[in-house]
Amino acid sequence: YPLIYGLILIPCWCSLVCLSRIYMGMHSILDIIAGFLYTILILIIFYPFVDLIDNFNQTHKYAPLIIIGLHLALGIFSFTLDTWSTSRGDTAEILGSGAGIACGSHVTYNVGLILDPSLDILPLARPPITVTLFGKAILRILIGMVFVLIVRDIMKRITIPLACKIFNIPCNDVRKARQHMEVELPYRYITYGMVGFSITFLVPYIFFFIGIS
Repeated sequence: YPLIYGLILIPCWCSLVCLSRIYMGMHSILDIIAGFLYTILILIIFYPFVDLIDNFNQTHKYAPLIIIGLHLALGIFSFTLDTWSTSRGDTAEILGSGAGIACGSHVTYNVGLILDPSLDILPLARPPITVTLFGKAILRILIGMVFVLIVRDIMKRITIPLACKIFNIPCNDVRKARQHMEVELPYRYITYGMVGFSITFLVPYIFFFIGIS
């Protein structure tokens, strides 16, 4: 993609995310500034290793075990807070989604479902916009969204009662039960891990199977 598109999109998207946090009352302006500066620091440190990490996630034999173990350890560390907060749940969702996306990328690469194009054919030529292409795009959006929502609902219905049963926590009030660390961690992590895995492997496989890749 042309660089100018990225330079326009990045500040617009970043501003929308930051302003939405303030509008919803989730964070203060100082939180946003600190988070923005922290993100820049993370990018400076990790950007040189992005290709190395991506290659490891896709090709290393034990990558899924390492990915799941690392994200789970980070999740447990983030759940050491004494009191429940929405930020704690959001952190678990992010970690679970990240683990699922990375594992899905590993499986997708190893089954040869989606391969990166070689550098000599980049940039890719944009195909002409036709009714068929537009119809496929809409169909992919609808099928993908429905499938992901179904996966999320199924995993939610399974993980919350199961965690309550394992840790002997009353499950009459689901909202209250989810505030327990023992319930929230597996619920958020497993559910959104499967969502991430679905987005990067299961949904593309469905598209390939029915011929709308």
